[in-house]
Amino acid sequence: MAQSRTRASASNFRCTECGWTTLKWAGRCGECQQWGTVVETMPESVGSARTVRPAAVDDARAARSIVDIGAESVAHWPSGIGEFDRVLGGGIVPGATMLLSGEPGVGKSTLLLEVASRAAKAGATVLYVTAEESVNQVRLRAQRTGALQPSLFLAAETDLATILGHIDQVQPQLVIVDSVQTVSSSLSEGLAGGPSQVREVAATLIRVSKDRNLPILLVGHVTKDGTIAGPRLLEHLVDVVLQFEGDRQTALRFVRAHKNRFGSTDEVGCFEMTGDGIAEVSDPSGLFLSRGAVAVSGTCVTIAVEGRRALPVEMQALIVKSSAPQPRRVVNGVDSARVAMLLAVLERRASLALSGYDVYVSTVGGIRVTEPGADLAIALAIASAYKDKPFAGSLAAVGEISLAGEVRPASSTKQRAAEARRLGFTTILDAEAGHIGEAVRLAFLTGADATERVRIPNF
Repeated sequence: MAQSRTRASASNFRCTECGWTTLKWAGRCGECQQWGTVVETMPESVGSARTVRPAAVDDARAARSIVDIGAESVAHWPSGIGEFDRVLGGGIVPGATMLLSGEPGVGKSTLLLEVASRAAKAGATVLYVTAEESVNQVRLRAQRTGALQPSLFLAAETDLATILGHIDQVQPQLVIVDSVQTVSSSLSEGLAGGPSQVREVAATLIRVSKDRNLPILLVGHVTKDGTIAGPRLLEHLVDVVLQFEGDRQTALRFVRAHKNRFGSTDEVGCFEMTGDGIAEVSDPSGLFLSRGAVAVSGTCVTIAVEGRRALPVEMQALIVKSSAPQPRRVVNGVDSARVAMLLAVLERRASLALSGYDVYVSTVGGIRVTEPGADLAIALAIASAYKDKPFAGSLAAVGEISLAGEVRPASSTKQRAAEARRLGFTTILDAEAGHIGEAVRLAFLTGADATERVRIPNF
């Protein structure tokens, strides 16, 4: 018994995913919330602690004063895809390791094959390593998308040592590995995709990237909740973490940077999946607006901000008398909890009896809008559907709505106003309306059948 207590006091428990430690075993990690990753480790006793002898430092690696170190800018070289370079901060950085994640079937391989093709067309030697498909399958996709280039080399390998051999043989300027979870190393135990294997493969490729000043693009799988599969250490090791988002039922795709050591994480790249591959959308302004010539009730346009890009997004609402004791609330592209709050505010602060109606709210084009600046447009679309009266096509609404019914200003007002005016929206309803009840009244005065015209305050 005494021996057991001594062993328990000397032992420790560590999560193999994120490194979180605890004094007692837990089935679920308290940091990354993963199940079954907490294992027991036996730390060394104090008497057996080992020390590291100081090593000699040569003149080339000697520490220098920070004021004596030059401020050379990081050199980006463009990949040939403007939307991809926008997210990276100007292009691909030599020696950088980038991780691209996304749901299965969203188009990660198609995007990176296009990146490889553009880089090869510009004169770079590119090595594309596929660990999930055969070279014939990748070749067929490249032929369909027009990505056949003489300096683009393909290899179907799952062994890390063989991939390093291909890098030595081809001497590429860009390496793409699809994907890091399917590559294994003989120096690490476990199956491919396990924490130890992913850690070993990523660490080796990152070391090769830094030693050879070679940019490497890694593809990462995601879990059911949308996070990157494998140890969280993977995200800390790489220089750039990109997320490829989009609904497989629609053609629109977005690339966002969750981490970027060489640029900002505020940018977003817009792409469209076509029959010939993937195409960048430099001006997506018309993708999220309906093209009907006749004004329809239940619609209102907002100017949403995605990263640093202002996008017009049309909010649509449909109100139907409910025959069920519990009316339905169905949303698409917006937060359901946010819509429920707006319905309560409209009923309480704007005197709209919505409790007996089924309410359907959706965005146009499949885009997802989560920012609070779209509150006013959603509320006005619901009010328009409830009254069955359309607004003028030149009206846009931007503002956050509080529980008290107050319309609060949204961020990036100048950027939103400039985009609205560029697209021809002459009437912009914002926080100057003051209250949701007043905003609804002013919005209906802009309708096509209104007899009175008023000037709504602009930004």
